[in-house]
Amino acid sequence: MNKTAIKNFAIWARNKLIADVSYDARLIGITENGIAKPLPQSFGGTQFFDIGTAEPYSISGEAVRQRDKLIEVIQQKEKDTDYKTAYQYVIEEVAYTWFNRLIAIRFMEVNDYLPSHIRVLSSESGKLEPDLVTTPFDAELPFTAEEEAQIFQLKQDNKLDEVFRILFLKQCNALNEILPALFEKTKNYTELLLSLSVIDQDGVVYHLIHDIPEDDFNIERGGQVEIIGWLYQYYNTEPKAAAFAKNGKITKEEIPAVTQLFTPDWIVRYMVENSLGRLWVEGHPDCGLKENWKYYLEEAQQEPEVQAKLAEIRKEYAALNPEDIKLIDPCMGSGHILVYAFDVLMQIYESAGYSQRDAAKSILEHNIYGLDIDDRAYQLAYFAVMMKARQYNRRILNGENTCHVYAIQESNGINRAHLKYFGAGMDDIEKNAAKMQLEGLLDTLTDAKEYGSILNVESYNWDLLRRFVAAEDTAGQISMDSVGVEDTAEQLNRLIDIGETMARKYWVTCTNPPYRALSDCSYKLNEFVKKCYELGKADLFACFIEKGFKYTVPHGYVSMITMESWMFISSFEQLRDKIIYPHTIVNMVHMPYLGKGGTSLGINFGTAAFVVVNCKIPKYIAQYEYTVYYECDENGVPFIFPTINERWKTAQQENFNKIPGSPTAYWVSSKICDVYNNSLVKKYMDCKSGIMTGSDSYIRIWTEVATTNLKLDCKSAEDMGEYRWFPLNSGGDFRYYYGNNSKVVNLWHDGADIIANVKNFRLRDKSYYFKKGITWGRITSSKIAFREVIDGSLFGDAGPIGFIEKHRRYLLGFLCTKVALYFLEATNPTLNYQVRDIENLPLLIDDKIHDSVERIVGNAIFVEKQDWDSMEGSWDFKKHPLLRNVSTISEAFTQWQSECDDRFNQLKANEEELNSIFIDIYGLKDELTPEVEDKDVTVRKADLQRDIKSLLSYAVGCMFGRYSLDVEGLAYAGGEWDGSKYQSYIPDADNVIPITDEEYLDDDIVSRLCAWLKAVYGADTLEANLDYIAKALGNKGSTSREIIRNYFLNDFFKDHCQTYSVTGSGKRPIYWLFDSGKQNGFKALVYLHRYTPDTIGNLRIDYLHKMQRVYESEINRMQDMMDHSENAREVAAASKRKDKLAKQLKECREYDEKISHLALSRIELDLDDGVKVNYRKLQTAQDGKFYEVLADSKNIMVKEKK
Repeated sequence: MNKTAIKNFAIWARNKLIADVSYDARLIGITENGIAKPLPQSFGGTQFFDIGTAEPYSISGEAVRQRDKLIEVIQQKEKDTDYKTAYQYVIEEVAYTWFNRLIAIRFMEVNDYLPSHIRVLSSESGKLEPDLVTTPFDAELPFTAEEEAQIFQLKQDNKLDEVFRILFLKQCNALNEILPALFEKTKNYTELLLSLSVIDQDGVVYHLIHDIPEDDFNIERGGQVEIIGWLYQYYNTEPKAAAFAKNGKITKEEIPAVTQLFTPDWIVRYMVENSLGRLWVEGHPDCGLKENWKYYLEEAQQEPEVQAKLAEIRKEYAALNPEDIKLIDPCMGSGHILVYAFDVLMQIYESAGYSQRDAAKSILEHNIYGLDIDDRAYQLAYFAVMMKARQYNRRILNGENTCHVYAIQESNGINRAHLKYFGAGMDDIEKNAAKMQLEGLLDTLTDAKEYGSILNVESYNWDLLRRFVAAEDTAGQISMDSVGVEDTAEQLNRLIDIGETMARKYWVTCTNPPYRALSDCSYKLNEFVKKCYELGKADLFACFIEKGFKYTVPHGYVSMITMESWMFISSFEQLRDKIIYPHTIVNMVHMPYLGKGGTSLGINFGTAAFVVVNCKIPKYIAQYEYTVYYECDENGVPFIFPTINERWKTAQQENFNKIPGSPTAYWVSSKICDVYNNSLVKKYMDCKSGIMTGSDSYIRIWTEVATTNLKLDCKSAEDMGEYRWFPLNSGGDFRYYYGNNSKVVNLWHDGADIIANVKNFRLRDKSYYFKKGITWGRITSSKIAFREVIDGSLFGDAGPIGFIEKHRRYLLGFLCTKVALYFLEATNPTLNYQVRDIENLPLLIDDKIHDSVERIVGNAIFVEKQDWDSMEGSWDFKKHPLLRNVSTISEAFTQWQSECDDRFNQLKANEEELNSIFIDIYGLKDELTPEVEDKDVTVRKADLQRDIKSLLSYAVGCMFGRYSLDVEGLAYAGGEWDGSKYQSYIPDADNVIPITDEEYLDDDIVSRLCAWLKAVYGADTLEANLDYIAKALGNKGSTSREIIRNYFLNDFFKDHCQTYSVTGSGKRPIYWLFDSGKQNGFKALVYLHRYTPDTIGNLRIDYLHKMQRVYESEINRMQDMMDHSENAREVAAASKRKDKLAKQLKECREYDEKISHLALSRIELDLDDGVKVNYRKLQTAQDGKFYEVLADSKNIMVKEKK
């Protein structure tokens, strides 16, 4: 199946149909802006509309009535929303109706299921003209003499599209006789808005025929009814994206799109075979069916008492006849599960001696039930099930057979005053009982689209209700009140069918429920869930798990695929304990999301498909299968099923209760579960979630702010004084033992700014401030990593802390091992680690090796700190590691490389030793090995290009005076300037360093670099060091200086932004690049911490204007060369360079206009506002206008407030 072609067509076709339908609506005066009245010249049964042409557009007869109905539908919908939304909803509905019918007819014509056996959209011979257009009167469609004459004349006039439209509508009406739920009579407004062409190669029909291979529809050539589901899913791609992107709650109209997820065929087969199939084969073990089921999982070997309990249950299964088995999919979507259930039921019927013909009819009548909130999905599910029946019974499409699939409908529109006209001839007791029950049903189904199939419907007397509605009598009572009673009766019968389906009990409930956090859903749905599904209130799928057991008879099967979160996360603990574990998991296919690669469903979260029997069987041993992305093909189908790997396990679910939080940790052995009987981490460590500021406005990277307001060494809250910024542990990159010390938080005056300006914040008890402990990132992208908390730091929401004094480094050693990760994956294998996950780890303290562990951990912390402090992002950074007592960078790098290797090897050895120690302590030699992969060692190896770039960054820092060759660490980052710190190399005086594409100025960045290299390594080795730098950079250029110049011109600022950024915080550069544009006319760096209101003015006068004069002089020189040189090549080169210079000069002059506004504004910056705010502030003149003069403004500065 070509899913790419299917997706491309579905998305395109939706937009095309909506455009065509909107155009047709506009012709009759209906647009998204309102409804126009017919023009005054309208008369009788004809209406005219102004469409901006010389002649107005006209409609008459039936079309006028259809337009009136269209207006009525829009206005009815408008009562729930606004006009524009109502218009869009109805247009979307019409477009989808025709999409559904086109797809259905295409499927039927390819498989020769049309009663006429004549193709409607295409031709057997491959010609453009459909066979029905070629031979319209062979299809036995009912034509009047007038219609026949009209068709004949249109064919004579070669008006094929008009012929096609007439015939297509005729065919749809004819199909109403056999598929009434999909092909409603088209004498309504949908017909008025039909605009299809068979000759237009940009039309929907042409693309449907030519874009999607015919074999994808042909069930005899590998095609499947499944294609209908994929078309439905892809059709909703853009509505789904739009609903996700909007702010605010998801409406009931949007729920189908945002929760839609088509279930892959192999997962459908697994669920159906292991629920419906298992129900039959366990009661009829000699039927021989399961051998043909690829995804059927055999039962694990059970203990004798379990086997005895199973034998009792299976007696009940053995008594079942095929007609007794009822299966429901309460979230049927396009019917994929129901269609495969039909196949399995057919096998069951055949094994019981039925013919396919009789079985197909019986399955429709007795076995298959489906519900969905979406009318569109219902149409496709209905069609898919009927087509499956047609596959087995050629005579099933005779208009006498239907199926029990329904779109849930609301009772809001029912005219309850009509109820008095029903129940004629019934005695008062029956009549009153029926009326009371019917009103109860109507009450339950009020706003039913909000709730869907989780509604709880009472078991009414359905036969009584049908008799009540059938006994209609308005004789002698004809009045305004009785108008529409027949329509009410039709609606009531539909609601009775839906209600009975929702109240019925089933042997099998099999579904892929919607996944959506209730917090995103409507108020009504939230209130309903709180009342009826308290344990499932976190997500819709959890409600459906609970509802699944309500739908199912005792000893029946519930089979679902849901998000995996219910298995592990604490918010689902009660759901596990009170809903799932009181029943019996039979088997499961667990498909986690590992933070990379895909999943079997092509989504970025883990899922679990499971089968549960609706009763408790103590000590039952369930089978668990674990499939990850690299064990599947490109379509997400496992290469081998079951997938045999380290988690192909059996388990008793009683073991899950031994683990805190009762996670479904099926791969953890019973022996390991018993380890939790020992002490837990929370006995030794007090874990706390941290400060939550409620806004990023109160968090910075420490390099942004003035050091004068930054306090790094508080011992307690009393030391905070008047300082504003304090270190904050807040997660960060994957790094063990030490590091990620980058963020600071504004807690000036105990968080006064936060308290005054933020609603949702959380500050912490000050007695916990600045205490020692262990921290980790609450949310990770791969593995969790633990680090020692540095002195003087606080703890954030994303970086909780475990406070501990005694055993701190022993515990840190344990947490950084494979053993801790093994237990964490048992309790929460997701990427979001809560405090309780850490607290509930089992901790075994071995006094014999306690001191040895703490010594190893102390060494690991030392090694990690050395690595962290070698980067200028550390506040303990002293100097660049390539500044050594040697004369060449080459020698310095060799020494640095050796140091890095030693650190790397030492840390790896430490980690493997700790793994080995704790594997022994916990007895996990069968489960784990101590070896550590290089990628998991979190100190850096030397990298020539990276380290040379960081050397250049340090050099720029020296040029600005941030660093000095004469003092360690920061020399200046705000406050008073101290010139005595700079003796060996003097920083730039005016805080502007120009970057030019040629050597125009004697104080540009390359000239300053040369001076710096001489000061650091000596003048004698300057050229060698320049060559070494140039080779490492690898930029374009014919000389070393040119290569370095190109690096500063094109790449330095990008690398600087990368260096001064932290995961989740974005770019926070401290050297700002003034950039005139793509011609590189003017570029200059400015150091944020030395900025003054005069900086831009100085930059403009001393540098920008100077560059303009340089360009003017060079342009004149090139012109002179062109005028006087006799060398043609030289003239051509001069001409090319003159053009380039002219563009640069033009760019500079335009840039000067913007700069001038900012220079005159003399803008003040406050370092405490941070880079993002100041980046916008510096480019906003006193008149409030924004002038973009800095590089990469869009990605750096704070978003503009609306």
